[in-house]
Amino acid sequence: MTDTAPAPAAAAPAPDHIVATRAFYDAIAEDYADRFRDVFAAQPLEPALLAGFAGLVKASGVGGEVADLGCGPGWVTAHLASCGLDVFGLDLSESMLGVARRENPGLRFEQGSMLEPGVPDGTLAGIVSWYSSIHTPQDELPALFTGFRRLLAPGGHLLLAFQVGEEALRLERPFDHPVTLDFQRRRPDRMAEILEAAGFTLVLRAERAADEEQGESTPQAFLIARAPDSGR
Repeated sequence: MTDTAPAPAAAAPAPDHIVATRAFYDAIAEDYADRFRDVFAAQPLEPALLAGFAGLVKASGVGGEVADLGCGPGWVTAHLASCGLDVFGLDLSESMLGVARRENPGLRFEQGSMLEPGVPDGTLAGIVSWYSSIHTPQDELPALFTGFRRLLAPGGHLLLAFQVGEEALRLERPFDHPVTLDFQRRRPDRMAEILEAAGFTLVLRAERAADEEQGESTPQAFLIARAPDSGR
């Protein structure tokens, strides 16, 4: 017998889709930021939608921060902050976070997974998942959305953005980097069903046509949902 304490158990390895997503965005972060920097100027509906979401969060009277989960280069985080929200960004990719911190030095950005963001349950006034759930396998969406509901304070709001469709899009060697990633397209009605099964009430469902000049090949969908006031 010895007094030596047992070694802590090794952390479970990250799921394959988490590893692939982190590697993909670490590789392309700077090129992505350069290519899509003016995307909000080209698509004025998106900033208006984010402003509307900010208005809902403020009107709800729910206290707490808003989490931009899967924030990438921080453009959505910065826009929400300009709308008066107390917001922070979280992302898997340290390279994407480097862009976000460099371009938005007054905002907080943290590395982590939206599956386990390290936020106490019931404390967030809002969550934004702006094209960040598109790398989550379909069968894991119920657990993801249930986790979102758990993080939100009663009456908090969730905003999802995603591409519309049935088949995944596989991107290989973007900007000539040796990485590959699948982008899952979703049906808005099915996404709404999963949200409602997770305990949310749908507030808004919107779609816009694909903008071919911006390289889009499918319509874009946006859902806003509200967590229950009680009964978590």
